[in-house]
Amino acid sequence: MNKILRSALILLVLTMLLPATVVSADKAVTTADPEIPEDDLGLKLKPLKRAELKVEADAWLGLLEAKVKEISTAEIAVKDKLREVSSAEALESALDKVDKAKSKAAEPGAADAAKKQLLEAEQAVKDAAAAAREAVEKVTGNAETTRVTALAAKLAAEKVAAEKARQEALGEQEVAEQPAEAAAADSEDEASATETDTTREKIDAEVAKRNRDRDNLLAYLGDLRGEQTSLIDRTNLAIEAFELKGGKVEEVEEYRQYVTAVAGIEVDVTDVSATWATLTGWLFSEEGGLRWVKNISMFLAIVLVAMFLARLVGKAIEKVMARSSQTSQLLGDFLIVTSRRLVQAIGVIVGLAALEVNVGPLLAVIGAAGFVIAFALQDSLGNFASGILIMVFKPFDVGDLVEIGGVLGTVKSMNLLSVLVHTPDNKAVIIPNNTIWSGSITNVTGTSTRRVDLVFGIGYGDDIEKAQGIMEQVLSEHPLVLKDPEAVVRVTALADSSVNFVCRPWVKTEDYWDVFWDVTRTVKERFDQKGVSIPFPQQDIHVINALQVQSDVASKPSAAVAGQGDAASGGKQTARAGDAGADISLDDDG
Repeated sequence: MNKILRSALILLVLTMLLPATVVSADKAVTTADPEIPEDDLGLKLKPLKRAELKVEADAWLGLLEAKVKEISTAEIAVKDKLREVSSAEALESALDKVDKAKSKAAEPGAADAAKKQLLEAEQAVKDAAAAAREAVEKVTGNAETTRVTALAAKLAAEKVAAEKARQEALGEQEVAEQPAEAAAADSEDEASATETDTTREKIDAEVAKRNRDRDNLLAYLGDLRGEQTSLIDRTNLAIEAFELKGGKVEEVEEYRQYVTAVAGIEVDVTDVSATWATLTGWLFSEEGGLRWVKNISMFLAIVLVAMFLARLVGKAIEKVMARSSQTSQLLGDFLIVTSRRLVQAIGVIVGLAALEVNVGPLLAVIGAAGFVIAFALQDSLGNFASGILIMVFKPFDVGDLVEIGGVLGTVKSMNLLSVLVHTPDNKAVIIPNNTIWSGSITNVTGTSTRRVDLVFGIGYGDDIEKAQGIMEQVLSEHPLVLKDPEAVVRVTALADSSVNFVCRPWVKTEDYWDVFWDVTRTVKERFDQKGVSIPFPQQDIHVINALQVQSDVASKPSAAVAGQGDAASGGKQTARAGDAGADISLDDDG
């Protein structure tokens, strides 16, 4: 029985709470104060669910819609006042023409044309008066225009009173009289109208009154546009929160399309004074020009700070890389450049956020574009990956003499896609990283020491021990030849016309070519001094007199046959190893 009663009580409580919950879910809770700070609004929106956020977004959109309607009503009122002023000015211009026509018609001997012109001018005045009356009646009959005009005049009077009170509070002695006169415009105009019976003075008074109403409306429009900008910011916050909690894409897009459509300022360039008032009002409003000045200043400051931080980060990484002997200069340069650009990119993104640019869609577009570009540039991605591997495993570094991709040269620079190599004859060759990593890499200067391989040949009749001693002495006397490892001088081959020695001294890598050239020259000079020959190719050609051979053949056939054998064996070659020389001797048997 107790369980049944307990269950009934729980159901009763839930029944009582459920309607309240439904009602609260259908009512916006953040629009009670339309001027709520954006930070506070974001905190209030954070715990709400998707259905509740949709209610909030609709409520803020409703406030924005009402504000846009009020702005449209005020803009229509401004145009109505301009029409009234234009019709009054047209009437005044027609009166001026009547005065001129009367003057001409009153002159003695005036022609019929002047009288006709007077009648036309009077008719024009009647037409202008009817048009002005129609414009006034149209505006007077528009309740919305009348309401917004009265509201604008009231707000202008309140601003004048507030400014006067502020000046009095500051102890200023002189107070501007013009705003006070504008606030009491209606009563003064009526007094002026009763004191002055002329039509022109009445028109001037009406024009002045309409111009004051128009100025009040333009000031009111400036305030409304500032409030509209504030509402747009808060509406966007509600829309973003709704989208983040899983709002439907089509609903979010509909909200944003409406906000985009009503944002901005429309300027009627045909109305110069209204355009100027709109622009100046926007420039000096808190939600207009001043706001953008602040945003642009923040953007520039953030970008400058990011550039400064990028330099600091680059220098810090450079110092760390300089202390580490395990990392290559290529990797260090890459990390420095990448870190600087990354910090600068982050600064630009944060600066764009300060400019109130929604960077979320921008990052999404960049990500999608990156995917497409990566798919289209697969070979470049291969070069990118190879570049990373080269930097990590550092088979060579900047300044090394390498043979990569079939090219021998000095590495000058490297990026993620290619390596720049300068050949010994100073040609600049760019080699893709993928080509380098997929092939063999020969680092000529990758070690601190190198062996110089030289070959010298002597004649078969020269003393081997003497020649070997000369070469060993040359190596021991050279200051750049290392003692450890020990140089090697040995007979390596018995060639066709020379006995060849290998001469292999060890040197520091940077001294390779100096030792190569010095030892080659010195060995040649010492061989010449000690009488050791260096064989070189030599060819002896023997030319037999053709006439003598023919007579011998004719007289002695058998001798001719023998002569032919001698002629065939007459050319002999003597080959002596050396640089490249030829000794040609001509023997005339005749």
